[in-house]
Amino acid sequence: MTALITAEQLSYSYPVRGLVLDQVNMSLYANERVSLEGSNGAGKTTFLNLLVGLNKPKSGRVIAFGRERSVEADFVEVRANAGFLFQDPDDQLFCPTVLEDVAFGPLNQGKSMDESKQIATEVLECLGMVGFEERVTHQLSGGEKRLITLAAVLAMRPQVLLLDEPSNALDKAARLRLIDVLNNLPQAMIIISHEPSFLDALVTRRTRLERGKIIDA
Repeated sequence: MTALITAEQLSYSYPVRGLVLDQVNMSLYANERVSLEGSNGAGKTTFLNLLVGLNKPKSGRVIAFGRERSVEADFVEVRANAGFLFQDPDDQLFCPTVLEDVAFGPLNQGKSMDESKQIATEVLECLGMVGFEERVTHQLSGGEKRLITLAAVLAMRPQVLLLDEPSNALDKAARLRLIDVLNNLPQAMIIISHEPSFLDALVTRRTRLERGKIIDA
């Protein structure tokens, strides 16, 4: 079986922190939901950034959706197929209203305004966010923003989901709803989370980032 995304010997250094990823290897296959666990500062978010080309590795390579990706044009295509939920929702919300934010991705993919709004409405309903369409995004609570950013990612119908702390700031009911939604999605996923019970309810394989290496958890 061919992996959807593979990291081969990926290394990355920060100027002050030094080496955070040391020849990391990892593959994500269809139908997998894989955890990426580890302590704060271990390099988990950095690893996801490398997979979609937001950071450039010191060495190694990324193979995504059938071919090696090395230049920005390659990663534009990767980012269209790998939906990335950032750790801070404020980094992803930039439209005045919720509906505009969620419809932005489909519009950017060339869909009509009506089709984009329909997709956005359906995704919001799936996440239990009916009635939020005309809400002002910057006035939402942290948990509400978290779900709206996920809706924006899902509206683009990516092949893969890269989820960085998706349950942050969610109350119990919203967290259970999120687990139910993610368990019923077809996409393969890499999930960063510090909540063991959240991962227990979702993942098919667990990995951990320690001392710059990814190991089975």
